[in-house]
Order: sequence, then C-alpha cells, then structure tokens
Amino acid sequence: MLLSTMDDPTSIERRASHIKLLLMDCDGVLTDGRLWLLKNGDEHKSFNAQDGLGLHLFHKAGLKSGIISGRKSDALARRARDLDVEFLRQGDPQKIKAFEEVLRLAAVEEDEVAFIGDDLVDIPLMRRSELAVAVADAVAETRSAAHYVTRAGGGRGAVREVIEVILKAQGRWHDLVEEYLT
Repeated sequence: MLLSTMDDPTSIERRASHIKLLLMDCDGVLTDGRLWLLKNGDEHKSFNAQDGLGLHLFHKAGLKSGIISGRKSDALARRARDLDVEFLRQGDPQKIKAFEEVLRLAAVEEDEVAFIGDDLVDIPLMRRSELAVAVADAVAETRSAAHYVTRAGGGRGAVREVIEVILKAQGRWHDLVEEYLT
C-alpha cells in the first residue's frame, strides 16, 4: 500500500519494480538528523531497528544497498557493517562523485537506483535516480524533488517504508516475511 506520494501510485510502483540498488543519506534519513558530539571527538547517532530489519530483508532478496553521507562517522561505519551495507561513502560533501562510483561498482544504471534524502545536498542524487524519495520531515525543496515522500520521518522507519514499497512492487515482500508469520 502506497502512502504519501508526489507521483501517482502506479508510477511509484513501476519505478520501484526494477530497483536493484537502494542508496540513502545518513543524517536525517537513517537517523533523525540530530548529532550528539561527545567530548572525546566521537559522535552519537540513533538508528531505527525497523530500518535495520528492512535492510536485512532487502539484502535477503538479493538487492544491494549503500549510504552516501557528507559527514564521516565511526558510528555510521559500525552500523553499515552490522547491516551488511555493501557500499559506504562518507566524509565527502561532493556526493555526485560517490554516487557515480557506487553505481559503477554495483554494476547498475541510474534507472535501477532508488535514493532517499532529506536535504538540499541530496537533490542532485535524487534527480539522477529512478525512484527519488524524501523522508516526511525533509526540507520542502527535497520533498518537491521526490517521486515519493514517506509517511515516516528520518530515523523513524522511513527507510523500512521505502524497502517495503520496493519489495512489494517486485512481488517479493510476502515470501520474505512468511517465515515471521508462520
């Protein structure tokens, strides 16, 4: 069931049906955007467990994921490793270069990519993706650039919501969750 969209539901389902790679920003997408800077120089981030299970199911379906973040964070590196996220690019505010590199390494085309963003720096990547997604609490310009706007906010299950849209459009959701329902 599609919730909040900018395009019509048929268009979203068509776009989602051939996604092979899900890319996303971190701060404001996988997290609620708040940064807790610690005295020792580290930072604390809070991640959503439902997003984590969603990524597990996404990978179980044979699909790939990646994170492109302008900030560098040990917490993000650990979370990406824990979730078996194949592509992690962080610490470079020039996200287009990272986007192009990940697509090359993943051997996919732009029409096989979904990107989830929340802020202005994400719009160029969204424009190059088949399925451009903004989280519910993204800035207005980012929501306007999206094909799909989630009901959930960043760090509150938005990634899981997008994963469900993609897997349902591809007819994979039911089989993947069957083991939990029986």
